[in-house]
Amino acid sequence: MPADHTALYGPRPSVNELAQQGKQLRKQCPRSDLGTGCNFDRDPIALLEAQNAGRVQSLVPIRWGRMSQSAFAFYRGAAALMAHDLAPTPVSGVRVQACGDAHLSNFGFYASPERELVFDLNDFDETLPAPWEWDVERLVASLVVAARSSGFGDQVATTVAIGCARAYRTAMRWLAARGALQNFHTLVKASELLSRSEQMDMGAAGKEIARATRKAEGRTSETALQKLTTVCENGELRLVEQPPLMVRPQQWPDDIASVPKVYGASVGPDIRALLKRFQPVDGMLRVVGVGSVGTRCFIELLVDATESPLILQIKEATTSVLEPYAGASELSQAGERVVSGQRIMQAVSDPFLGWTCSDGHEYYVRQFRDMKGAFQIERLSADLLNKYGQLCGLVLARAHAQTAEPALISGYLGKGTAFDEAMAAFALGYAEQNDADYQALLAAIAEGRITADSLG
Repeated sequence: MPADHTALYGPRPSVNELAQQGKQLRKQCPRSDLGTGCNFDRDPIALLEAQNAGRVQSLVPIRWGRMSQSAFAFYRGAAALMAHDLAPTPVSGVRVQACGDAHLSNFGFYASPERELVFDLNDFDETLPAPWEWDVERLVASLVVAARSSGFGDQVATTVAIGCARAYRTAMRWLAARGALQNFHTLVKASELLSRSEQMDMGAAGKEIARATRKAEGRTSETALQKLTTVCENGELRLVEQPPLMVRPQQWPDDIASVPKVYGASVGPDIRALLKRFQPVDGMLRVVGVGSVGTRCFIELLVDATESPLILQIKEATTSVLEPYAGASELSQAGERVVSGQRIMQAVSDPFLGWTCSDGHEYYVRQFRDMKGAFQIERLSADLLNKYGQLCGLVLARAHAQTAEPALISGYLGKGTAFDEAMAAFALGYAEQNDADYQALLAAIAEGRITADSLG
């Protein structure tokens, strides 16, 4: 190491200096301006239809059918629309590794490599470096849309939005006072959520946490095997078709069949060695999600010498919805973009995460149903929705703090409520626009402009 570290690395600002820099950013973007100036001069259906190019066209009606189920379902599938709307809005200028689709249903439980259940962001199809504000705005607006879908009034919706924004702000301040390595190792364990709910006698909240964690712990490869497979006369395992949501392709792509071999270069040497113990025996094309319906998604069943299963999900990765507005990814392979963003933002990640290409399409790979679970949003009372929104705000702050100085963002946010109130005002207004866009979808279906399939 050279004696003069500053000459090599440059001067390192202190936490106080970073906070002051963040405070100065308010001059170019007052916090009260956040979320203003959305671009609603567009045809929402045309923007969403543009995403269908290159998708499996027979599945597109299922996408429309799923989005037509409620205003919240529409919101979940309309990340591209919101990215367009947010593009011209004022931002502080601080960029992070953004999720790109941080609505409240894209947080949930999953297993750490140590087999402990954790709570974190869990969908990164749209991840890209972008303004941190876009993720927060996507999250708080989703809470208001969900509150309305559950029949809660604007007073509850406002309280929930303010609570989430405040949780993000106070968590960022807490993170700013801690070391980067401490923040890197910070994670939300399901066991700690349960313990805290019991200590605080949270009643319904504790019961809902217990229900969600039990369900997640039961979603393993073994239980998936029971639901999705059958034993043939020759004793071999095979996946069971569930048309139209899970079907065996007429011609199974050779490249997909060999994914366990070819994607090994993108995982660690331990997983690469483990994969050699397994052999693919069957696979299916599967419909997943809401907005991503129509993209190619396969599940592949592998077994080892003892017939123990491993089920991999091989999902197509496309251009992030943020890219037209935030700039192109530095990574040319879309699957690598998804995996890299996930590894950065999550406290711990699936060790089987990797990426590959097949027949001109790019994919990322992960375990299927490895203790993955979530809260059922429609089951949450107003109080529970408020607590859940705060938890999501905390988790999102931790994820953003991995690629930006938390003191810089915290300095901008400040100790007062200006940011919280701006986010709530934005979320209420955007929920109104979402309702109008949802009605436009229903009208397009009724007029025959697009076809929706209720089978999905």
